[in-house]
Amino acid sequence: MRQVYPFSAIVGQDEMKRALEIAAVDQSVGGVLVFGDRGTGKSTAVRALAGLLPAMKAVAGCPYNCDPAKPRGACPSCAVREAQGATFQAVEVPVPVIDLPLGATEDRVVGALDLERAITKGEKAFEPGLLARAHRGFLYIDEVNLLEDHLVDLLLDVAASGENVVEREGLSVRHPARFVLVGSGNPEEGELRPQLLDRFGLSVDVSTPTDIPSRVEIVRRRDAFERDPDAFVAAYADADGRLRQRIATARRRLPETTVTEEALEAAARLCVALGTDGLRGEITLVRAARALAALEGVEDVGTAEIRAVAPLSLRHRLRRNPLDDAGSGVRVERALAEVLPEAIADTDEARTATP
Repeated sequence: MRQVYPFSAIVGQDEMKRALEIAAVDQSVGGVLVFGDRGTGKSTAVRALAGLLPAMKAVAGCPYNCDPAKPRGACPSCAVREAQGATFQAVEVPVPVIDLPLGATEDRVVGALDLERAITKGEKAFEPGLLARAHRGFLYIDEVNLLEDHLVDLLLDVAASGENVVEREGLSVRHPARFVLVGSGNPEEGELRPQLLDRFGLSVDVSTPTDIPSRVEIVRRRDAFERDPDAFVAAYADADGRLRQRIATARRRLPETTVTEEALEAAARLCVALGTDGLRGEITLVRAARALAALEGVEDVGTAEIRAVAPLSLRHRLRRNPLDDAGSGVRVERALAEVLPEAIADTDEARTATP
């Protein structure tokens, strides 16, 4: 089995790592989009995320990884077993992180019906696709801005409904498909469709490091990994284990982490100042701030957490202003300085974190 580069061995790119950790703590944040130069560790970080995710409980033998703690029925496999009076056993399985290749066919993505078996035997035989495998996990698309339009439309439908429907020759199969969408790409190769861009909760811009020590350390670590992957992964096993435990602890803290009225008002004022469309910006901002607070052991979300996640949550939601040639990140920082001065955030940072 080919070794995956350890998450904790990634040098720099702190904003990208923070966004992925937030998405791992609270999947309702809505996924992560990572745009930037080639060779900056985008794909490496996303694929390394799989090793950090605590195992989840699923129904044994279910191809859709149904949650045993929730009512079943939407999944065709569990529905058939339930009708037959079968008992359901819970097992721990890794959280799926599934790659969606650019050249994937629609049948591979959504699944395929066995028409021959359906016609000859009258059985509705369905081969689950990538969307089924990604249920309750992460779906990763490298070069997401190059994804074909018909697959983009399909993903938008599934992301909105949380359900995948496959219809062929009068036969229909539907199954749950709720996943966190993670995409990466190079903006020089094309822009992302606005409808799909809006589906990502967090957005990160990464760039090639310019300081010599960081570049030297990146090359040193990558060379060590290529020469002896097993030894390199073992050297960072403890660090990855600590981060995995931190994410698991944050997930347990999340339901008890409260959002203060000051934080809610700050999120609303910030989105109004930036002119974001709809309310998805505020919702994502608050959820991301709560996940960050859970990661840092803070009981109440304040303006410090709102400030910390505002660029991640809002930079990709801004309308283009032909009279302002500043980048979206600069516009968010300007709005933060006007709406949420550093002095307010500093007061919040003095709060006592939970042990």
